[in-house]
Formats: sequence, structure tokens, C-alpha cells
Amino acid sequence: MNTQNKPIYLDYAATTPVDARVAEKMSHYLTMEGVFGNPASTTHAYGWAAQQAVEQARGQVAHLVKADPNAVIFTSGATESINLALQGVMRFYHRKGNHLITLQTEHKATLDTCAFLEKQGCQITYLKTQSDGRVALADLKAAFTEQTVCVSLSHVNNEIGTIQDVSAIGELTRAQGILFHVDAAQSAGKLPIDVNAMKIDLLSLSAHKIYGPKGIGALLVRQQPRLRLMPMMYGGGHEQGYRSGTLPTHQIVGMGEACAIAATQMDADKKHLQALAEQLRDGILALGDTAINGTSEDKIATILNVRFGGVDGEGLLNALTGLAVSSGSACTSANVEPSHVLRSIGCSDAAAHQSLRFSLGRYTTAEDIEAALNQLKQALLLVR
Repeated sequence: MNTQNKPIYLDYAATTPVDARVAEKMSHYLTMEGVFGNPASTTHAYGWAAQQAVEQARGQVAHLVKADPNAVIFTSGATESINLALQGVMRFYHRKGNHLITLQTEHKATLDTCAFLEKQGCQITYLKTQSDGRVALADLKAAFTEQTVCVSLSHVNNEIGTIQDVSAIGELTRAQGILFHVDAAQSAGKLPIDVNAMKIDLLSLSAHKIYGPKGIGALLVRQQPRLRLMPMMYGGGHEQGYRSGTLPTHQIVGMGEACAIAATQMDADKKHLQALAEQLRDGILALGDTAINGTSEDKIATILNVRFGGVDGEGLLNALTGLAVSSGSACTSANVEPSHVLRSIGCSDAAAHQSLRFSLGRYTTAEDIEAALNQLKQALLLVR
């Protein structure tokens, strides 16, 4: 939806606008006229009302991924959730082992946490994926050792949209008694998730990827049998002692509402976006000398990573003044280094530098896609 002459927004994998219904709900939890109390204030009605709102939101988050509400630990976002999950289990279960397995294509939140853990004495295996971005189950199983504590990977890759076979991986890890952490920042609200059926022990979520506010996320921690973490923050013992700090009621309510909307709109959103994704993909391929990075199979429709032959991606990006897209993940798009994800799946540095990521969302329209394709055609003529 393009309004007020703003660039057409095709960077939904970086962040989503807050749904108007979410913003409206949040507005009632800020001022004197609303529910502004501290959820930890248990001696009066202001605190009770805030606590009730938090618990309702906890249930909404849990419902989206078929989890026990008691499993939901609110955090500041997926990055904190990933840190709490990986540092938490490696520190708590250090007597069991010191080995963690992840993928070379993971988000920097995971890779940088793993780099920190290596400095703390952990052994990290960074598995290479296949050219489609999926990890081979045989390679994963071969990496297991008696010291392996945890496997951590993204359900959906944030740059190329590849969907990992989480259910099959969960079967492998559960059979070996290895903990399984899934970063679901890009999949929650877009793909069905059932943490119990998929045998997921830890699940990271971020509200601002599903039309909720920035600065709030969650880590789901398996309840049966009980999984334990070493906390990273200490204070008032909030969130079962895993994440101390006064709970931001308005943000938590916003995340809960965003999850509730996603649960009811998932099928409609998927149908809407599938058609737009096909329109964008076919239109881009028709421009000539273009190729999709990754695969068209086993990927989410909303993320499309494209190599434009004969151009520099940054130059093309600068020519697309009326289009908001990225040259990689938002956390690293300011970096001139080629994407580590594209290099890992076999792209040369030159090919990676020729690539842009397009990502669609709830408010994208067919008119947006048509206008974007026209802009791309003109920009390619200019930079080529």
C-alpha cells in the first residue's frame, strides 16, 4: 500500500508496520485513563489489571504456536530470545557437554552468540547447507557427538526464505536427547507451528515481524519434561526468574494481539501473498539476465532473493529511489561484505553483490508489484 508518495515497501522481512488493530489495543495500556499499572504490583487493582492483560497476551502467543502459556517468557525480541536460549542451555547443561550445532546460514543473532560461546569454551559446529539452503539430515546426524547439548537453526531463512524440515530435525534431536532451538522470527504467523508435534524445545519469536511493536518478543521454553536455563539478567525474578525487569504491558498486549490476528488471518494472508509473490517472481524473471537465489521449492513465498546479472546490487539499490528493498538482512545490510548466506549456498562474491532481497507482507498490493516491476525495468536500463 503506497501512500503519501512514500516508496513502495517491499522489505517486510526487515520489519512490518504495526497493524492498526494492534496499535489501537496498545493505546489503552499507556495513560492514566487506561491500564498503566505494573504487572508485578500485586497489592492493588492497577497491578491486577495489568497482570491480567499480560496473561491474556501470554495465552495468545502460546495459541499461535500450540504451546502451554506457561512456556512463554517475554523478552525484548528474537535476538535476546536467541541469546537466552543458547547461552542459557549451554551454561545450565555444561556438565552434560559443551557442543552446539548450528548452520552457516543463520542470522547474525545466532552466529554472534555462538562466537561468544566459543570464547567461553564451547565447541560449535557450523554446518554447510545444500544449495537450496536446507540442511541435509544425514549431515546433521553425523555431527552429533556425546557432548552435543543443542541444535539451533531458523525455521525460515531471513534472506532467501528457505524452510527447514523442522519436524524431521525435531525427531532426530529428541531421539538423541539433544535440545532443539528454533528461531521462528520469519515463520511465526506465516507457517503453522506446533511446538509439541514438531518436538521443539525452545522457540524464539519477535513481534515486529508479525505486525506487532518493536522491542518485544518471546522465548518458549519446554515445560514437559521441564527444561532449565541459566538466566542472563537478574533482578526481581520476573518471568519465572529467566528474565528480570518490569514487564512492558503495552508492548506485550501488542504482541498478543498481533499473534491473535495472525492465527485467524494466516490462511487468508498466505493466499493473498502467494499470488503477489508469483506476480513479482514472474515479472522479475521476464526482465532478463536474472536468477532466483536458493530454490523455488521449500521456501516461503514472501521472501524473494534475486541476482541481477551485469549490475552492482548497491548501484541498483540506489537507483530504486521509489522502492524500499534490501541487499540482505536488515541487521547487516549496511555492511559492504557479500551476504554470508548467499556465499554459503554457493554464490560467488560477485553474484552475491549483484543480489537484492524483496519481501512482501499483509499490505502489499498487486498495484505495488506492478509499479515495482516498472521501476526495476527503468533502473536496470540505467545501471546496465
